[in-house]
Amino acid sequence: MHYYIETEPGVKLFVEDIGSGIPVVLVHGWPLNHEMYEYQVTHLPKYGYRCISIDLRGFGQSDRPWEGYTYDRMADDIRAVLDTLRLTGVRLAGFSMGGAIALHYAARHQGFRLSQLLLLAAAAPKLAQGEGYPYGMPVSAFNQLIAGTYADRPQTVASFGERFFAKPVSPAFRDWFQSMNLTASNHGTAEGARMLRDEDLRADLPRVQVPTTIFHGLLDQICPYELARLMHQGIRGSQLLTFEQSGHAVFYDELELFNQRLLQVLGGR
Repeated sequence: MHYYIETEPGVKLFVEDIGSGIPVVLVHGWPLNHEMYEYQVTHLPKYGYRCISIDLRGFGQSDRPWEGYTYDRMADDIRAVLDTLRLTGVRLAGFSMGGAIALHYAARHQGFRLSQLLLLAAAAPKLAQGEGYPYGMPVSAFNQLIAGTYADRPQTVASFGERFFAKPVSPAFRDWFQSMNLTASNHGTAEGARMLRDEDLRADLPRVQVPTTIFHGLLDQICPYELARLMHQGIRGSQLLTFEQSGHAVFYDELELFNQRLLQVLGGR
């Protein structure tokens, strides 16, 4: 089933709800949508998990407001979904930009309704390089993404996607993945890139109080593995799972291993 959940006046998010049991809330990356989790959502319900996948504002089938493209507002959007569905004991999983939003939710809302935080190739704690911070991507790369989005979004997104996978994928899979990226709004895509460029979550790391597991590909060319080390060092008691043959697409490059470890972390059998 699916819902449209109002998170602030005039803004509704698309939410897909599959399975029953322990709630696993899935937050997608840039500029994807909830469908990126297809190969998890068709697996987890067999083991007693309820998969609740959210399209962020500006992406997928959600509304496309002009405002609200900040980690604060998007974390509050997540809170509105969890509150509306009255979820408890949530396993909150976020990929890339969605990982940054999930991390910020855990810090900003003090882990409310959560029992676990899963950071999947998260674009955190800070993705843009800066003074005293040599990790991540140069600011100029984000500026090119933003400019390219407003000039030729399909080519800009396709070029970005070339660094996504560590292993070859079929042409049909790549076409599907590209089509998913293009469901985002033009403005939401650009604003998401700006958010990734400008936001800094380093202060959030010591504020995370829920059990946290970091899934990260050693070959990640978008969110370099050093980011996983920084998160692991900064989040007390966190667990770091390294995928040695995976790039940024940690959810797919080693699909069988990823799903196996995901079930183990969630308490599956």
